[in-house]
Amino acid sequence: MLRRVVVTGIGGISALGRDWSSIKEGLLSYENKVICMPQWQRYEELNTKLAAPVLNYTPPSHWTRKQLRSMGKVAQMCTEAAEQALADAGLLGDESIKDGRMGVACGSSTGSPPDICHISELVLNGDSSHFNANTYVRIMPHTTAANLSIFFGLKGRVIPTSSACASGNQGIGYAYEAIKYGKVDMMLAGGGEELCVSEAFVFDSLFATSQFNDAAKATPKPYDIHRDGLVIGEGAGILVLEEYEMAKARGAKIYAEIVGFACTSDGTHITRPERATMRRCMEMALEDACLPPSAIGYVNGHGTATEQGDIAETQATAEVFGNVPISSQKSYLGHTLGACGALESWFSIQMMNEGWFAPTINLKEVDPRCGELDYIVDQIRTIDTEYVMNNNFAFGGVNSSLIFKRMDG
Repeated sequence: MLRRVVVTGIGGISALGRDWSSIKEGLLSYENKVICMPQWQRYEELNTKLAAPVLNYTPPSHWTRKQLRSMGKVAQMCTEAAEQALADAGLLGDESIKDGRMGVACGSSTGSPPDICHISELVLNGDSSHFNANTYVRIMPHTTAANLSIFFGLKGRVIPTSSACASGNQGIGYAYEAIKYGKVDMMLAGGGEELCVSEAFVFDSLFATSQFNDAAKATPKPYDIHRDGLVIGEGAGILVLEEYEMAKARGAKIYAEIVGFACTSDGTHITRPERATMRRCMEMALEDACLPPSAIGYVNGHGTATEQGDIAETQATAEVFGNVPISSQKSYLGHTLGACGALESWFSIQMMNEGWFAPTINLKEVDPRCGELDYIVDQIRTIDTEYVMNNNFAFGGVNSSLIFKRMDG
């Protein structure tokens, strides 16, 4: 028998803030958190100097040195987000979650970049002065999932999702499936990313970064004909997912139900997105939810502000839904890579519950090559909908779609 899966706790770290009230205020300001990075000026070959960092991040003061030693910044942010989510769900400190009933599905594009540099110093120069027993633990692809399970003493299923921009969405989706099919009762699910200049270099080499270095607030411009590329951000988002009857029995607050998830592979090119497999991913999520396209009242688009990505994504979305309302919060936060699926799912749930959706800021003139959609621009849009979809599409041809249902009453 298939089980229902609900969201009972949420936590996150972002450039807009660490709680929904701060994030809501930021979204309603219609101004992004992109800044010019003065420390990147020394990289002469780097065209972009823009990013959306979490400024002055420090881990919680009550954490011990022993707890921190295995965590780089990306794991710290994910663990803090999980701590917030467990507290929000009324489960922080609950010993019953340590009996195997709770697991973890979490990921990032990579581990902690400073520790990667330390290993590089060792390999290239023979300098082991910065290398220690925890260096690899901080850089391993599953550092977020492993640190979450150890920090909170969780013994259930562990699903690392190191799939670039799809990491957070897949973390939530795979956690949903694990509960739905009776493999575990509760999961911490999401993803994170730690900002590094190397990420900017990656997209710079693909001619995909914004170079509006003297006009940080005017970029990125998802879906706009005058966009000039993406901006890298950072952060983390974690949801507590729980089997519905269990959540109801303990009187848990329920934010939303997850009713659909799908993941497809392009199977063609490592970085060029494919409209057909994006479309199929959305269709499969609808099939999983047993919903017609008309049920979806809002789509949270991937919206990276790259030419090929914007065009393929919106054309696929239009083919599935027609003129559905769509916007991208990457216009506020930049591209948070492994965190974006979790953060944007969080925003989608909160906006659905409050009946309004933030616009894509900086979108002034939709690229005519993009699909014919109802692009939310300029200001919030009031929409009363029972279902929303969050989409994220990653390098490697990884496509992911989630559908959330509002839990009225």
